[in-house]
Amino acid sequence: MLAFGAAAPQAQDGPAVQGGPATLPAIIIKSRPAAVLDTPASTGSNLNLSPRETPASLDIIRREQLDERGDASVLDAITRSGGISAMGHPGNGGSALSSRGFTDSTSVMRLYDGMRQYGGVGVTFPFDTWSVERIEVLRGPASVVYGDGAIGGVVNVIPRRPRQGPVENELQLTAGTERTGRFAFDSSGALTDKLAYRFDLSGSRSDNWVDRGESRDLTVSGALQWDATRDLRLTLSHAQGRQKPMRYFGTPLIEGRQADELRRKNYNVDDGLIRYRDAWTELDALWTPRDDVTVRAKLYNVRSKRDWRNAEKYVYNPSTKWIDRSDNTEINHDQKQTGLTADAAFDGRLGVFKNIFSIGFDLNRSSFRHTNNTYTGSSGPVDPYDPIPGYFHSDQPTMPRYRNEALQYAVFIEDRLELTPRWSVIAGLRHDHAKLVRDDLVSSARVLDRSYSDTGFRVGTVFQARPGLALYAQYSEAADPVSGILMLSPANAEFEMARGRQIEVGLKQSFLDGKGEWTLALYHIRKTDLLTRDAMDPARRVQVGAQSSRGIEASLSMELARGWTIEANAAMLRARYDDFTESAGSPPMAVSRNGKVPPNVAQRLANLWLGWEFAPGWTAMGGLRYVGKRYADNANTLELPSYTTTDLALRWRLDKDTTITARGYNVFDKAYFTTAYYTPTQWLYGPGRRYELTLNHRF
Repeated sequence: MLAFGAAAPQAQDGPAVQGGPATLPAIIIKSRPAAVLDTPASTGSNLNLSPRETPASLDIIRREQLDERGDASVLDAITRSGGISAMGHPGNGGSALSSRGFTDSTSVMRLYDGMRQYGGVGVTFPFDTWSVERIEVLRGPASVVYGDGAIGGVVNVIPRRPRQGPVENELQLTAGTERTGRFAFDSSGALTDKLAYRFDLSGSRSDNWVDRGESRDLTVSGALQWDATRDLRLTLSHAQGRQKPMRYFGTPLIEGRQADELRRKNYNVDDGLIRYRDAWTELDALWTPRDDVTVRAKLYNVRSKRDWRNAEKYVYNPSTKWIDRSDNTEINHDQKQTGLTADAAFDGRLGVFKNIFSIGFDLNRSSFRHTNNTYTGSSGPVDPYDPIPGYFHSDQPTMPRYRNEALQYAVFIEDRLELTPRWSVIAGLRHDHAKLVRDDLVSSARVLDRSYSDTGFRVGTVFQARPGLALYAQYSEAADPVSGILMLSPANAEFEMARGRQIEVGLKQSFLDGKGEWTLALYHIRKTDLLTRDAMDPARRVQVGAQSSRGIEASLSMELARGWTIEANAAMLRARYDDFTESAGSPPMAVSRNGKVPPNVAQRLANLWLGWEFAPGWTAMGGLRYVGKRYADNANTLELPSYTTTDLALRWRLDKDTTITARGYNVFDKAYFTTAYYTPTQWLYGPGRRYELTLNHRF
């Protein structure tokens, strides 16, 4: 906000002094929030570039959008972004994603505040959006920034920061159908002129959309920010979450189809358990000794404990017309990671050209202890329509089976050279090295000791064709591990990483004086060295073949008219196995899957969100989410149907500090499936229709 006076350097609120120069009333100019395309982002590079300056598809989901859409779940928020769909199930912590034809945590990376949890299965934190400032989504290979495991893309969940100024608090209370309840509290402000804090607390519980589907969670986070000197800032933060998600592992096909009357049935045992406990602690340092030099460092520790005890596999038996349950599974994960990452950026010149250069390193040590019962046991069959759940049973003891430890380091560099004020070239290189050991805790023997190395790179260019319009192109190479490195078995450890290459071109433009933005991207990705069963010997795995995807993605956000806003995105892709043979049938034989679509890949995706402020303080909102058909198997014989869900909301702003919002999710009660789990015939239903009322108050 700027104030201008006609005859004095400072505007005056009172009348002009008698006999002095006349003073005009102050003119208040309110600045509009920066366009998303011009907002600096931390995920696309280490150079603090905006999406417009980055030669890649980069979305930013802002805090305001999370509030408007009512996305309390991080997964729901992420999948509002273009080209991203969810395929979460209990085995991956409910967090797995699909992007650009590639799936799960070994191809689509999840970060928290720019940090990755190496090599486990799934990511279980963060899960609640209350403490989130924004979510940045980078689509396409991103090894040059974050290392292996990001051929499909990277999602970075960035928490809210401490802020200077008076202490401000925010309270949110929600009540809804299915006995849903949520509470959240946030407080932030200055303690002294050099010390600021932030504290967040949130929790929820619900009965959810299936029988015995109770869930509950709690998240606590806090941070202290100390401006030690004019050019040194230190931030100590800690966040932890506890979850008991719904103990639901899907619904089996009955005689080859899903029966609508089984939509709310739960075939798990009565004493089933899913529990996740996560804790992240970080010490950040930001040092700016000169205006053209920025040094960042982060020392961190991550701890995750995950527990499962469930009957997980359900198959319909046509002879008995009951559901056979098997593979009673009890698993405990204990994962730890300690690391240090640092980088320095230099803004200067290379000869006559403006240039930004960054160099950094990442060093961490991780360990993973796996406890299980060898996944054996049964709690007996159940009636599909009237299941009596029974209790967990297994004759095998649950005991520590193995421990994997990894020491990893990486070095990386990036550079942006401005050839002209309108044309820049960006390049980056990253080398990763990991040493992995595995100890068999049953036989007390070391069964694996080997190292992996990989180098990924990106070269891109951005051309500002005219003010507001940028054209870009990039070529990048990346790598994916054959599975989470901390879960590698001795057999899988013999394989090298899968390789990926991408070519992408696109446009990004602001229009209507910054009130509108649109983007367009076209890409082609090819991944080689896939892992499959040996067609001649199903007991062995071999590394062969290739898969590829090519597609187009578009997004639009704009102010349609006074009081009207629209945000929309759509993605169309063609994902295929190019060269892939697997063992199938009985007796096993080699079967080509060339031309088939990989499982859990939706080739059509779209999102729409509309807002209408139809009266002072009153806003009506609504959104559509479309997910195209997916396949549950490599042969493409089992098809998860496409679906569209509709969300509606009405918000009343009582005053500048208080709002009441009524929301309806999936208001037409569309029955749909999110993914297949454990077997291709065991599908997970998504949430049904539900309503919520939320009170939000700032003080």
